[in-house]
Amino acid sequence: MGIFDNLRKAASSAASGSGESQTFSFAALPESLSELKALPEASLDTPFKAAALTVCALCAYAAAPEIGKEMLNFLKGPAPLSPYEISFLNDRFRDTKVVPFSYFEGAVPENDYTPNEPFRVTVSSNPYSYPDDTHATLYLKSGGADMPRQIKLRKKPSEGKWYLEEQMILVGIRTPRSADPWA
Repeated sequence: MGIFDNLRKAASSAASGSGESQTFSFAALPESLSELKALPEASLDTPFKAAALTVCALCAYAAAPEIGKEMLNFLKGPAPLSPYEISFLNDRFRDTKVVPFSYFEGAVPENDYTPNEPFRVTVSSNPYSYPDDTHATLYLKSGGADMPRQIKLRKKPSEGKWYLEEQMILVGIRTPRSADPWA
């Protein structure tokens, strides 16, 4: 047995432990808060469901900020969007509206981030996703980025529901082909 064997075993078990992925499918994206609430994922009984609905809400925000804001406030539960978060969202959607769509299957720069239908988003965890019983950091893969992006969620134990705490998915992605002067 070599001196590094124990380190390799520890790294291998950490990489294979407690990571899971869940894929959610939507025939159509919700266009109102009532449509969002009618989805089975709106039970918010897992952090994966709350993360998947966050992508839907951000897509709605891109199309109609007031509707998206209502959806995000529902997903944030007892801590609605702050003025800072609203300003951040408005800034992110000033130049492009495609970023949240890039998290759906089939949405890549070559097709200007047009997702396949039904809309499918995969949410993943890793061995470090749950620092305690009430916090989770989950990951989504964008068709325009190399590394998965994070969504942080928090559980309200008295309700058994998971709520959006912070999203870090509205960051830069590769330029859509139609907007790329070098394509």
